[in-house]
Amino acid sequence: MDSHNFPHRRYNPLTGDWVLVSPHRTQRPWQGAKEAVTETRAPYDPNCYLCPGNIRANGEINPMYQGVYVFTNDYPALLPEGPEVVDEDVLYRSHSVSGTSRVMCYSPGHDLTLTDLSVRDIGEVIRVWREQTEELNTTYASVQIFENKGSVMGCSNPHPHGQIWASCQVPSLVSTEIRMQTEFLTKNCLRLLEVTAKREVEDQSRVVCQNEDWVWLIPYWAVWPFEILLLPRFEARRLSDLNQDQTENLAKVLKEGLTAYDLLFDTSFPYSMGWHQCPSGLSAKEEEAFTLHAHFYPPLLRSATIKKFMVGYEMLGESQRDLTPELAAERLRRAMDSGQS
Repeated sequence: MDSHNFPHRRYNPLTGDWVLVSPHRTQRPWQGAKEAVTETRAPYDPNCYLCPGNIRANGEINPMYQGVYVFTNDYPALLPEGPEVVDEDVLYRSHSVSGTSRVMCYSPGHDLTLTDLSVRDIGEVIRVWREQTEELNTTYASVQIFENKGSVMGCSNPHPHGQIWASCQVPSLVSTEIRMQTEFLTKNCLRLLEVTAKREVEDQSRVVCQNEDWVWLIPYWAVWPFEILLLPRFEARRLSDLNQDQTENLAKVLKEGLTAYDLLFDTSFPYSMGWHQCPSGLSAKEEEAFTLHAHFYPPLLRSATIKKFMVGYEMLGESQRDLTPELAAERLRRAMDSGQS
């Protein structure tokens, strides 16, 4: 069967879920909603609570920072302490959770994005990611580094920033990935994402860009049209494991891959991204099975103003996509090549 022209399902070994791929549907006309294109911004906004020297919502004043700046979220989703809650009702269960939520400004420039930063400045962002991971892992089980970019992804402030949440419990999605990677290692004596990186580099049909340490690719089982899985080509479980060369090469592949995003539809590409790192306190087998990786989930489908909607069958059945991952990767590669010419 020609999987590039006929419906088929693809299995996600990281989650155990399936995605319905319907490539023939890309020919259908579109009369749906359009998203607003990103507006230009000034390098400094006196009303932005993340710009240097400005007053935040809680009344504190930001320092006149020149590089990366991290502070505890003024409205954190997690708190360091709270009442102990344990309810093991057969139906309605709840447990207390403790942690911390931090905001990480990538740059003092209000008009920039992570894509706009130089490779050197992206390297500085990664260095702070590493430091935050190392610090928080001594207290909390899980460290989740993520970014919501663009108003279409729910970002309430366009200043270039991400977030760092650390909790005493491991989040559900990470727990699922731990279980699936451990089962794969037990069954095949191979690390799931290590094999994925090698297979994708050999195949190249879903690879957008790569260097000696990292590969930026659309996974075989991708749900979002231009979803990205960023994988190391070496053994690593946490960002704090990276050496200087691996950090520099990560900065380079981030710059290249994110630039391809922006070139695709000639817009500042929105996305939600996050790193999945090995939590602390796992068994030796679980630790051995885990591979550091990052997910990028951008909503855009056909242009800077048309996005993918997760509705209907996706909400009630299973995830579905029209554009194949192979074609999506090809389009990103062509965009990247056009930007270099």
